[in-house]
Parts: sequence; C-alpha cells; structure tokens
Amino acid sequence: MSGRTEGGATERDFRKFSLAFFLAALVGMVLTVPTHAAPIDDQFRAWLQNDLWPEAKTKGISKNTFDAAFSGVKPNLKLPDLVMPGEKPKTPQKQHQAEFGSPGAYFAEKTVRAVTSGGRAREAANARTLASIEKRYGVPGEILLAIWGRETGFGAAKMPYDAFEVLGTKAFMSTKKDFFRTELLAALEIVERGLAPVGAMKSSWAGALGQPQFMPTSLLKHAVDFDGDGRVDIWNSTPDVLASIANYLVHYGWVRGRSWGFEVMVPQSVSCSLEGPDQGKKIAQWAAMGVERVGGKAFPASELKAEGFLLMPAGRSGPAFIATPNFYVLKEYNTSDLYALFIGHGADRIAHGDQNFTGGWGPVGDLHRSDIAALQRALEAKGYDVGSADGLPGFKTRRSIGRWQEKNGQAATCFPDAGLVAALK
Repeated sequence: MSGRTEGGATERDFRKFSLAFFLAALVGMVLTVPTHAAPIDDQFRAWLQNDLWPEAKTKGISKNTFDAAFSGVKPNLKLPDLVMPGEKPKTPQKQHQAEFGSPGAYFAEKTVRAVTSGGRAREAANARTLASIEKRYGVPGEILLAIWGRETGFGAAKMPYDAFEVLGTKAFMSTKKDFFRTELLAALEIVERGLAPVGAMKSSWAGALGQPQFMPTSLLKHAVDFDGDGRVDIWNSTPDVLASIANYLVHYGWVRGRSWGFEVMVPQSVSCSLEGPDQGKKIAQWAAMGVERVGGKAFPASELKAEGFLLMPAGRSGPAFIATPNFYVLKEYNTSDLYALFIGHGADRIAHGDQNFTGGWGPVGDLHRSDIAALQRALEAKGYDVGSADGLPGFKTRRSIGRWQEKNGQAATCFPDAGLVAALK
C-alpha cells in the first residue's frame, strides 16, 4: 500500500511538473518572442543604418537630414505590393470580383465636370500665367489645367502619407525595391537641397509629391521656379505647379502646335486591329480610308500631313480617336490610355464647353482580371504580341484580339468578352 501510494505520488508529481514546465515554457515564449511587427521594425532600422545610409552618404546626404527623415518612421504594412523579408512574392489568386465594366465608367460625368468646371474657373484667374507658360513651353493651358485637376483637384486633395514612410517601406520590402530605392534617395536629396522640409514631404500611397503628383526623381528633373521667388514650390505656388507640368511634358516630347487627338468615326472597312502608336499614318491617309471627325468637322489643315494613330479604348464598343504623338506624351504622366484620354477630353471641354464624346461606350467588361490574363496567355501561345499577360487590355491586347477574330472568320471587335475568353481556353 505504501508502495502504491508512493508510486502514485511520483506519477502525479511528474504530471504536475510536466504541466508546470509546459506552462512556464509557453509564458516564456510569449514574453521573449517578439510580435510579427517587432522584428520587421528591427530589420527596417538595421537596413536603414547598414544598407541605405552608406549609399545616401555617398550622394551627399547629411546625417542630420537622414535622421530627421526617418525619425519615428516604421514600415507601413498596409501598403500594396509588399513582400515580407525572407518570403517570396505570392502567386496572384483568381479574382472573384468583376473588375472591368465599360471603360466609360472612367469618364463619369461628375468626375469629368469637376475637372472641366474647375479648370475653366482657374483658367480665367490664371490667364496671364498660362499664356506665359504656353509661350515658353508650347503646352496649352487647358492641358495643364486638366492634369492639375485630375491629379489633386487643383491642389485641394490632401496627401495623407509621410513620403519617407511610404518610400522607405517600399524600398525595403516592395516588389519593386530598386525603383523605390531610387525615389527614396531622391526624396532625401529634395530635403538636403532645401527644396522642402521633412515635415512638408507628404505623399500619395505611391510616394508622389505636391500638386502635380511628381515622384521625387521627377521633381528634381522637371520642377521649375516660374513665379521668380528663387525657389521651386510644387506644394503652394500655382505658377510653379503649372510650369512644372509643362516642363515635364516637353521633356517627354510634347509637340508645340499640335492637338492631342480627335474623336472620329471608323468605318467597318478600317480594321480596329490597326490601332497603336507603331501603326501610324498621315492623318490625310486615315481620312482617305474613310475615317472622319465626328460632327462633320474637318481635320485641321496643319494636321493633315502629320502622323496620327488609331485609338479604340473599347474596340468597336466605344468611341474611336485619331491620336497624335502628344497623346503618348500624356501617357508618360500616367501609362493608362484612359488617363491620357481623360486629360485630352477634359482639356477640350475646358476650351470649348462641356460636350461629351459622340460615340457611346457599349456594354463591355464584367470580366475578372485573371480571365483577361488567361486570354492574353492563350493569345501569346498562338504567337500574338499582347504586351504583357497582366490582365489589363492595352492596345496590343486589343489589336491581337482583332487579328485573331479576323483570322478565324469573325467580325473584329478588338475587346475581350466572356465568349472570347471561353473560345480561347
């Protein structure tokens, strides 16, 4: 009995000891293992001091500027396109939310009218400045006003992010580290040169600065002092803002005296697969093929011998345009066809009144981006150049669709739809 009692006591004591040991170890883990964010913060600070600072120093950035820029800054893990240290980028999952309605949604009247009415109001108030800028740079004031309005609501939009938090996070752990590292070093140079104090460096989620929404490298290259006060100020000076936008466009090839483009009617005899900046013709040649300006207007005589390009953002299911090289300069501001078209259209409405496109946007879209990417890969496998299988139907994808349709005895629409996705699977 004494043996059973002694043996039983030993077993119970062992169980108690094991449980106590387990609980103690668990508590120890909770107390000693940092949260997910803590090591990231530590790694970020180590990266700043051991990796970024040596390069910044070689570029003439002082320790005072560097430390002030990153004082209290931590990685913002809510930003898009981040990859945790030591991990690989995640493979995109099939998207279940339909992303593509008609491209016409981009031109919602409320959005366009906010830019055009605001532009006209500011055109009168800044007439002398705009005239001086156009004389120097050759960019019409209406184009500058449309960009200004689209980017920041004529400066009314408040930038909610700390630029060094955004650029630092992305240079440390985004899918485009090298790009953002360059921009981060440029942001430090902006402060070092006295172009803006650290506290003024507020940005968008992508790190764009000021009323024109310039990335830091663009600010250093293209921002100008147009009001003559001795400093570049794209945060508060309207003349500097507008002239800086003009200088940016001129750098990328803006052609003085030319329009951005014209809305046209494209007959069925002209294939939509002729779209693109690498398939240009003299505008007189497009006219000879039956392409006409809407409203019975003639193309300006000065444009007839110049090159133009077919632009059909929704294929046969939307308005069509003959674009000039200046349209593609606008795409240097934002790579989207729809953005550049919005700016051109907005500028026209600022200049001539609120008249919408003549052509309507058809019921295209309602596809998943992953579906369009699959379609693009299928076209690539058949030898077509779609640009990139990224799920975005750019002009190379649109015209490849048209060419496939024509080759397979179908009427070319040059825009993805559910039937086409199914046919090409």
